[in-house]
Amino acid sequence: MNKFMTAKEAVALIKDGDSIAVSGNGGGIMEPNFLFEALEERFLTEGHPRMVSLTHSAGIGDKDKGGISRFAHEGMIKRVVGGHWGWSPKMQQMANENKIEAYNLPQGIVAMQYREIAAKRVGLVTQTGLKTFVDPRISGGKLNDVTKEDIVELIEMDGREWLRYKTYPLNVALIRGSIGDNEGNISLEYEPAYLESLAIAQAVHNCGGTVICQVKFGAQAGTLDPKMVRIPGILVDAVVVCPEQVQTIEGEYNPALTGDVRMPVDAIAPMALDQRKVVARRAAMELQKGTIINLGFGMPDGVAMVAAEEGIADYVKMTIEQGIIGGVPASGAIFGVAYNSDSMIDGPSQFDFYNGGGLDMTCLGLAQADSHGNVNVSKFGPTISGAGGFIDISQTAKKCVFCGTFTAGGLKTEIREGAIHILQEGKHKKFLKDVEHITFSGDYARETGQKVLYVTERAVFEMTPEGLVLKEIAPGIDLEKDVLGQMDFVPLMPEQPKLMDPRIFAPEVMGLKEK
Repeated sequence: MNKFMTAKEAVALIKDGDSIAVSGNGGGIMEPNFLFEALEERFLTEGHPRMVSLTHSAGIGDKDKGGISRFAHEGMIKRVVGGHWGWSPKMQQMANENKIEAYNLPQGIVAMQYREIAAKRVGLVTQTGLKTFVDPRISGGKLNDVTKEDIVELIEMDGREWLRYKTYPLNVALIRGSIGDNEGNISLEYEPAYLESLAIAQAVHNCGGTVICQVKFGAQAGTLDPKMVRIPGILVDAVVVCPEQVQTIEGEYNPALTGDVRMPVDAIAPMALDQRKVVARRAAMELQKGTIINLGFGMPDGVAMVAAEEGIADYVKMTIEQGIIGGVPASGAIFGVAYNSDSMIDGPSQFDFYNGGGLDMTCLGLAQADSHGNVNVSKFGPTISGAGGFIDISQTAKKCVFCGTFTAGGLKTEIREGAIHILQEGKHKKFLKDVEHITFSGDYARETGQKVLYVTERAVFEMTPEGLVLKEIAPGIDLEKDVLGQMDFVPLMPEQPKLMDPRIFAPEVMGLKEK
């Protein structure tokens, strides 16, 4: 038995109209980019495969030509069901121009749905997404006018509302591993996350489709440690060896990302004292010893860096939706992996834990918020960022801390003498009367009794049953001009807002280890 193929031979197995599921995460994590390149080259040369459908749970790409942008050609792509769209402006453009059918579903829903497809169940039934934009009473996850089919259904069971995310056939899997043998057994030992590769392979195989896996090394059958084989050969049809494969876009291999070594935490450079660090510090003050938390992409990932600087990274258990538990999550382009992790599990299992209420707290981004407590991080005008894991995580964590600057578009600040000073105000207000897209529902949070904070560099708000209460303002900030004057609604102020902790604005460590 020999399942080794070239990339060109493997993608030749893909037919017009196929439904393709792909693994991957921003920063090149688990991305089978050589298969993407080969498939794009085949389409541009031969005009095939045509009108394929694409499913991906996380953002995949480089905001240019890579990742799912390889599919972004008229005639090649028919439909996209994506958990996160932000890494592919080209695919966003096709959706905005109504050239493709386009859906945005929560990342965890997509990841867990692969298991439903593999088991031939009728769909994923969950409360995740109720009262957000994926609720069919709002848009059902549809992103444009040509997207007509309802793939999310509102149902009632046991006197409660639920959403059923419908399953659909998948014909092709494009996934990635570290080592593959000639019988198709795949190890992931050099990968910094497992994501949902196994679930994708099972789903496609049980649909009678073709599973293609890109690996860095080839091996003879019988030489792989069975404990390291995460995708068994019975599921895999083609193995493509690509020696140039790198672990992430930041390098070929970092053993601290796979748990093969533990790097000194003090090797992580501390953040500069700027508006981003101010927000991260204030959010970090909500951490309690033993807390199980999740950190989101962007400004929230600074909480991990603050925790490392303060020496409390081991006091809490930081997790990320890609399946990482413990350690210090990486920031920036390779968000989705972690240094010195305790364990790595597959993505669908991580979302089982999240959806069941396993998180004590989460720190997530804040792009827009409104008077109802709703938050938008998924769509702003023509920009389709997508929800990613935001909905799965924010609806079930016991406490949510949303992190972001107070305004957007050119905001410049300076921190000096224990205060923050606005040098240039952002062009766009972020606290609106109504958000453009409901990624987090304030109404749902109030129904479930969730504790919710909104942390910015100049003000902190708290959700109450009556509405948003302004709790704190930063030293150096004028309440009327810098806060109320930059909002489209008036927050509740039952008492004078107190000043944020002065340690947040000082260059020294805050001493959170001693609290």
